Amino acid sequence: MPEHTSDPAADVFAWIDDAERARERAGLVRTLRPRPASSPLLDLASNDYLGLSRHPETVRGARDAAERWGAGATGSRLVTGTTELHAELERELAAFCGFEAALVLSSGYAANLAAVTALSDRGTLVVSDAGNHASIVDGCRLSRAETAVIPHSDPETARKTLASHGGRTLLVSDSVFSVDGDAAPLAAYAAACRDEGAALVVDDAHGLGVLGEGGRGALYAAGLAGAPGVVATMTLSKSLGSQGGAVLGPAKVIRHLVNTARTFIFDTGLAPAAAGGALAGLRLLRREPERAARAREVAGRLYGLLTASGLTAARPDAAVVSVRAPSASAALRWAADCREAGLSVGCFRPPSVPDGISRLRLTARADLTGEEIGRAVSTILRTAPAGATDR
Repeated sequence: MPEHTSDPAADVFAWIDDAERARERAGLVRTLRPRPASSPLLDLASNDYLGLSRHPETVRGARDAAERWGAGATGSRLVTGTTELHAELERELAAFCGFEAALVLSSGYAANLAAVTALSDRGTLVVSDAGNHASIVDGCRLSRAETAVIPHSDPETARKTLASHGGRTLLVSDSVFSVDGDAAPLAAYAAACRDEGAALVVDDAHGLGVLGEGGRGALYAAGLAGAPGVVATMTLSKSLGSQGGAVLGPAKVIRHLVNTARTFIFDTGLAPAAAGGALAGLRLLRREPERAARAREVAGRLYGLLTASGLTAARPDAAVVSVRAPSASAALRWAADCREAGLSVGCFRPPSVPDGISRLRLTARADLTGEEIGRAVSTILRTAPAGATDR
């Protein structure tokens, strides 16, 4: 190997050291923690809401797809990356959620980028809820459209902002916000869009499998599935236990994305195993719709037990339970203490939280038992830092 100078003046990345020290002082350092194939920890950190990621049918669907179609998609969807399996998943997903057509992408992040960028341009006004996921924020930035960020869950401001623009308009929002687990006012947002002639794009990543009849999603629950001016994005990596993303909407919208969405055109297609696993998970949910209600029930029990003991938590509208921590460093220590006690929980700190308040983020799973719920609550309370409770 060639020798390289160690002269500090030649270190073009010296600024990273300063940034790293600043993160350490603020308690905002993030690290990768590889997990074993079989973990002894009770999982309240993943987004496996229905407990399908290890369900025998989901795993079998992924395995069979890999054996039949190969380990990878081999190319972009427009070249060699579309199999009959992808088309089958798109048909069944659209039918289940109540939309005319669907398009599967490699991730939910890619799906949001595709929808926002392909449905807007420099002359478009995109109105974005302040609580939206980073993928929506990035979609707005990449779209080159004028973007107006409105206060969280504020339909009246959304309406006024849409009315202020003379050209094409688009309102984009999560259905269930990933930080606090609260639901967006979809009916009011949709009414504002209808009145002002705007399109509505909703990221239903945390609604699919949890909300609506049999888990058909938040848009289905709100009576908006299949509406001509409505587009949904979602992930296959949460309730369906697999990986990937999708955009659902009118067939002409999907055709437009096939021809214009860069994260679809220039990205390798979703691996067959992921498509097969998602399709198996979808069919399992269709056959066992009670899983959706159970996930909501578990979330409600977690919230009730934690708040009854003095912790401050956001009331869950779906399967996310957010518990406030006194500081970023306290949240990090709290999560680590939970882990040492056998419980895996999420830890959200800036910049992941729009209000700057750090949290433990718990995800309810439909397959959690009453004993596991009690053990999780006991662990969280036992490890709570000073200032976390109001008692």
